[in-house]
Amino acid sequence: MRLRQLFVIGLALSILGVGAPAWSQDDPRSCNDLMAADTPAYVVCTWMATPEEAADIARFWLENDGQNMIDAGPMDPITIDCNEPGTECPTGPDGPEGDGEMHDVGDPDVEGAEDGGTPECQNGEECYVDGTGLSAADKAAAEETPAGQAVQAVAQTGMRIWIDTELADDYKAGRLAEAAKKVAALAAAQPGVVGIRFTSQLGFNQTFATADELDTFVTEATTALRTLVPGVKLAAHTLVPVFGCGSDETCQAEVTKKYPLLDPDRIGAWLAKGQIDQLALDSGHLATEYATWKIDAATAQRNQWIQVRARAWDAYAQIAAEDASFTAAQLTEEQAAKAITDRVAAPLQDDAAETVTLWTRWQNDQGQVNRVFGEKWAANTTWEQLKKLGSIRPRLATVYDPANPEVDVTTDMKNLSEVFGQVYLHAA
Repeated sequence: MRLRQLFVIGLALSILGVGAPAWSQDDPRSCNDLMAADTPAYVVCTWMATPEEAADIARFWLENDGQNMIDAGPMDPITIDCNEPGTECPTGPDGPEGDGEMHDVGDPDVEGAEDGGTPECQNGEECYVDGTGLSAADKAAAEETPAGQAVQAVAQTGMRIWIDTELADDYKAGRLAEAAKKVAALAAAQPGVVGIRFTSQLGFNQTFATADELDTFVTEATTALRTLVPGVKLAAHTLVPVFGCGSDETCQAEVTKKYPLLDPDRIGAWLAKGQIDQLALDSGHLATEYATWKIDAATAQRNQWIQVRARAWDAYAQIAAEDASFTAAQLTEEQAAKAITDRVAAPLQDDAAETVTLWTRWQNDQGQVNRVFGEKWAANTTWEQLKKLGSIRPRLATVYDPANPEVDVTTDMKNLSEVFGQVYLHAA
């Protein structure tokens, strides 16, 4: 009974928050005064139940030792009497699902499904699809590549695995089918691979000149991969600079002109159509892109996640934040803690990004290696601070190139798994 009382009180209080627009500060149900002074004008707050009303609701259910709650009780179940005249209850092969027999909770639905095994097919139908166009030789060849061998090492750590590749260049060169087949073989060769990230900086780099070309690439690449490895998640990395502008219309106009292909409506359409299962939004531009309009990195980041939430992108796909700035310089303990707060905690707390991808090592064109950790895994302050994030480890991911290890793949994966729950394995 006490649990039920607490649930009702919690339910009553949970209806306080952002709701239907309160267009005027004079609106008696407006709670705009509770929001920060710099909150964009298009974000409004209204009480679905005022504090006084919420107290009345809680009091109604708790008074007289909870008698109203007792009297409410569960609703009567909906029942159908098949013997009642005029009622038809379909049976047989065209009837409802199930075998017509009672089963205990937890019993397998189909004979052969015990202990997590694959159930036998009923009536000879095909139970699952294993992809098309991938031979045993394709999978064997994929296993011998650096990425294929790395998959085996990652599997020992328990991290979720994504294959990270770039199909845009292959598409432009007319080799999309061949390239898609190679990366699909990597995903299909061994268990543990949950997805393929098939492109990065989509629409930001100079690969595509027109919006139509961009849409065609996304359609053809995702169609090819879903045909080859149905069930494997597909991801893409990009950025939406206009989001950082917030409500500044001058900023919006200038940034849209500068990045014409990065139209949020176009990107949202890819998600709504189910073409992309995970979208990573880069944060590299947030610190400098908006200086003209006096929008700092923290404000730009907040503006971005407000826009993502407003468009409900997370209803269609998983949204990730991506950050490479931790490799830029060695940080003090205080600097590292602040960077983690700003670049890891904030996107997650803003309730728009579900995961955060941090680059931990990359090499520039001159051969210079940038790291979050010390050379050959020597300890440093930033890495030690990241290791303290064990409670959100499943939400943290990193990118790894097995062709250019820090020490060797096994050693590298063991160390990375102390911080990250997911890894993107680069495949050339």
